[in-house]
Order: sequence, then C-alpha cells, then structure tokens
Amino acid sequence: MKQQFPIQQVMDANGNIVNQECNHLVTEKQIKDFYHQMIRIRVFDRKAVSLQRQGRIGTYAPFEGQEASQVGSALALSHDDWMFPTYRDHGAAMTFGHSLKNILLFWNGRNEGCVPPEGKNIFPPGIPIATQIPHAAGAAYAEKIKGTTKAAICYFGDGATSEGDFHEGLNFASVVKAPVVFFNQNNQYAISVPIQKQMNSETIAQKALAYDIPGVRVDGNDVLAVYVETLKALERARNGEGPTLIEALTWRYGAHTTADDPNKYRNQSESHERRQETDPIIRLERWMKNQGLFDEKWVSEIEQQASEEIEKAVSEMEQFPEANPADIFDYVFAEPTWTIEQQKKDYLQFIGGEKS
Repeated sequence: MKQQFPIQQVMDANGNIVNQECNHLVTEKQIKDFYHQMIRIRVFDRKAVSLQRQGRIGTYAPFEGQEASQVGSALALSHDDWMFPTYRDHGAAMTFGHSLKNILLFWNGRNEGCVPPEGKNIFPPGIPIATQIPHAAGAAYAEKIKGTTKAAICYFGDGATSEGDFHEGLNFASVVKAPVVFFNQNNQYAISVPIQKQMNSETIAQKALAYDIPGVRVDGNDVLAVYVETLKALERARNGEGPTLIEALTWRYGAHTTADDPNKYRNQSESHERRQETDPIIRLERWMKNQGLFDEKWVSEIEQQASEEIEKAVSEMEQFPEANPADIFDYVFAEPTWTIEQQKKDYLQFIGGEKS
C-alpha cells in the first residue's frame, strides 16, 4: 500500500531539489516567506511554552517540529478560505492571519481567543478530537451551494483518524463533492500511543480509498512539497472535483501538551536525532545556502521582529482580567438548562466560589 501512496517530496533533507517539475510553482520571494513564517511560529511556540512554565498562561500544546506542515499548507490558501484548526495548529492560524494576542488569550482561558480578525474565516480550535472535520465539510458544502470559489482546509492528527467524525466527515464531503482539503499531520503519536499501536493501516492516505477521493502522502518536513500538494488539492476543490486527504509525515519534538512528560512513552533521543536530520527549518536553510540566498543578517532581523511582535502580543494579553470559570457554563445555551446550572454551582463551590 505504501507503494500506491509514495511520499511526495520536492526537497530532500540536505536541501537538494529532487522534483524539478515543481520549481515553477515557487518563487524566491515565497521561499523567504516560508522561512520567515516558520521562524516566526517557532519563536512563538517556544515563548508560549515558557509562559506556561511561568504560570502566565494555561496548559499549552506545542507544535515545534511541525512548522513546514503548518506554514506550507496555510500559505497555499486564499485570503477568504476557511481554516479549521485543532489545538495544535496555532502556527497555521498565525500564518493565515490570526491575531497573536487572541491566540494567547485562548491559552489563557478567555473567550476572545476564539474570535478571528474581521474578514478571516478561522474556526475556533477543535479540542474534542476530530469534531472539526464534519464542521469543515459542512462549511465547504455551504460555499459550494452559495456558488463561491472558497475552499476549506481542516487540520487533524493521526489519532483523529480513529474517531467516527473522521469517517463521517470524509464520507459526507465525498458524496456532495465539498471543496475541502483534509490535512492530516501524522506526527507519529496520538498523545502517548504510537501509530503502529493505533492502526493496522500502512498509511493514513489509503483511508481515502474508502470514500473514492484522492489520498496523498507528503514529506511534512518539506515546506515546498507541502505547499505544492496543498495548492493542487485546493485547486481541485475549487474546480468542483471534491475533497482530498493529505497525510503529512512529520514529528512533534516535545510533549503532547505541557501537562505530560514524553519521556514516559517514547525515547526522546529520537527527537534529538530528527532535529539534526529532518528539521524543517534547517532543511530550508540548507536549500537557501545551496542557492546563495541565505543571509545571516536577514535571519537575525526576522528573529528580532518575531520576538518583538510576540512580546507586544503578550503584553496585550496580560492587560485582560483573569478568565471567569463561570464562562464555560454561561455560553453553552442562550438559556442555561437545569443540568448546566447544577454543574456550574457544584464546580464553583469546588474551586471556592465564583469570581467577580
């Protein structure tokens, strides 16, 4: 089955182009934008982990190692497309134009964190596994009914493919030919369970066969390949040809969230090895050096810009009052049910009373 779904690659680990046919799809300006955005979201990710360790935000889901998958796919979108992220796709959301302040507010428990900038179709991060997949299929179908050319991209991890929502969403989208790209970031672990213990399928891409839609495997650490394959899938969607399932093979360096310890379920030496061999930023750096495009001064400048942008967002986030725990009950229904009211009462008593 792996032979039927070969891993698509444009640039190998040493920064050499292995697919010359894709050269015309990417310009030098885009290459620099890919690199800039990957640096920007990695700086953000490390800062967010630091903020959590200092108690300045709540539990956080890091994505370091998955920058190429998130940046390459997000930059393939048109400005008015739909994005359906998970709790680990704030790098993609940042790249697509989400507010850094609001992303930080989300991780600090405030409802404002679910609100995208005006004119941006970014769904609130999906916390329950795979629930955003039927939502993405539905939103894409709505755009088809309205006769627009907007498409949707839906992110999810390997663990989501074991949920019923995954199969329901793909089946529905296939039947109605919804203009949606199902973008799986296969980072090898569903929290603590390695993929070989989760499924007997050789690939995730092959699951597309059940719904008679294209399935593509891509090197998720090759930002060029991710961009090219996502662009193809989006064009197919806009042309009325329906959904595509993309499996981007990547790796999560750190913990599933800051609430767990990856040393307990995997050998972290593999993460160290992967940093040296397959890191998405180092790979693009190698290509840029091979082409004579790498400029240390420019890199220092974009790192400084990213740090300043993020520090400003942190300052803005910290001007907001602490989140009110009652909010998680008050905004479920327009009129709370008695069950919600009882849960709210019990919880607030448990934590010591409602905040003013």
